[in-house]
Amino acid sequence: MAAFSDFLNILPDPSNKIGDAGQANSSGSAGPGFASVKFTSEQPSSISRTNSGRVISRAIVGQSWKIQISYNPMTREQFEPIYAFLQEKRGRLQPFFVILPQYSTSRDSTLNRTITTNTAVSAGANHFVAAGFGSGNGELKIGDMINFNDSNNSTHKKVYQITRVLTNSDYLTGGTQPSSSQRLYYVSPQIEKAVASGQGVVYTNTKFRVIQASDVREYSLGTNNLYQFSLSLEEAQV
Repeated sequence: MAAFSDFLNILPDPSNKIGDAGQANSSGSAGPGFASVKFTSEQPSSISRTNSGRVISRAIVGQSWKIQISYNPMTREQFEPIYAFLQEKRGRLQPFFVILPQYSTSRDSTLNRTITTNTAVSAGANHFVAAGFGSGNGELKIGDMINFNDSNNSTHKKVYQITRVLTNSDYLTGGTQPSSSQRLYYVSPQIEKAVASGQGVVYTNTKFRVIQASDVREYSLGTNNLYQFSLSLEEAQV
C-alpha cells in the first residue's frame, strides 16, 4: 500500500480500476465494462416559419453530450465498486469523468504524435490550425473526439468532434492552406473557450466531464444474484 495524491474521479471500467481507498489502482475493481452506450448530441436551435413557408433558423449556444450506459448482468463484486463510486457523487451534485470505449483512441490506430494548436484559437471558432505533423505516425480522422490540455485554462473540459480535416494538398480555395506540417481541423460544436497557441490536443482516452442525469440510483437483483443496472449521464461544463 502507498499514499496517493487524489481520489479516482473517472467512472470505473476495465481500463480505470479503483481501489478500496478510492484511488486509481491497476489491481483494483473495474466492473465488466459497458454492454452498450447510447450517445446523443443536443444542439438547441430556434426555428420559425413565415406565412409564405420560409424557415428562419437560429443556433442557440449550449451544445451538450448525453450518455446512456447499460451494463451486462453483474456479480456483487463487479457491481458494488461502480455503485459506491456513484453514491459518493451524491446524485447530480458532484461531476466526474467518463471515458467511452469507442472514443478512447483515434479511428487511425497508427496515430502516435504530439499535436498542438499552431495559433491562438478564439472562443466561438469552428476550426483551428494544428501543428506536429513533421514527424510521428498517423492522422486524426473525422469522427474522432478531442479536447485541449490547456495550461492557461484548466477549466476548459469541453469535448469536440472532428468534422473536417484540411491538409496542404486538400484545402478550400481562397481559405487557409495548411503547411505540410500542419492540419486545419473543423470541429463541432464551436470551441467554447479561447485556447492559446502551443496547447496540447488530446485524442486518446478523451474524458467527458459529466453529472448523473437524476438524483435517483436504482438497480435490480434477480434470483440468480446478478445485478441489473444502467446509468444516464449529462455533460457538465465548468
